[in-house]
Amino acid sequence: MVTFKAEIERFAEMGEKTGWTYVFIPLAIADMIKPGCRKSYRVKGHLDQVKIEGVSFVPMGEGNFIMALNAGIRKQLKKDLGGVLELSLEEDTTFKIEMPEDLELCLSDEPHLLKNFLKQPKSHQNWYINWLNSAKTEATRTKRIVKIVNAMDKDWDFGTMMRDGKPREGE
Repeated sequence: MVTFKAEIERFAEMGEKTGWTYVFIPLAIADMIKPGCRKSYRVKGHLDQVKIEGVSFVPMGEGNFIMALNAGIRKQLKKDLGGVLELSLEEDTTFKIEMPEDLELCLSDEPHLLKNFLKQPKSHQNWYINWLNSAKTEATRTKRIVKIVNAMDKDWDFGTMMRDGKPREGE
């Protein structure tokens, strides 16, 4: 378990990360948690007294990472932009998200669909699954399954699927 302090920051203009609230994890600290790793991985531990599990470290280049703080976590912390957190973290090697049965059944209809899904980075698989599981109605869930199946047919990653059909800047 690595313990350190970090200030809560927010991206102003950063493409798809615009508006994200996060803490910056410098290379030296990231290397103490998972030496030599330069791609996204999950951590567990505490932010102040709030217990966390399965939270992603997102690479920002040069070995540095960020850890996004969603509204739910910020509310539990009772801190926002500029607040200082004490973090005690270690790699979460037990984190797993199970594929929902309805999604697996739809992807199994055609061999290339499931193959394309499983070749996605674990983080992208998790984004698809979390996005599907966050649907509040059965109709929305069905639409999302159709969109995921369509994305796998085109061998798209999560970001490409989410941008499909949205106007580009300047259009």
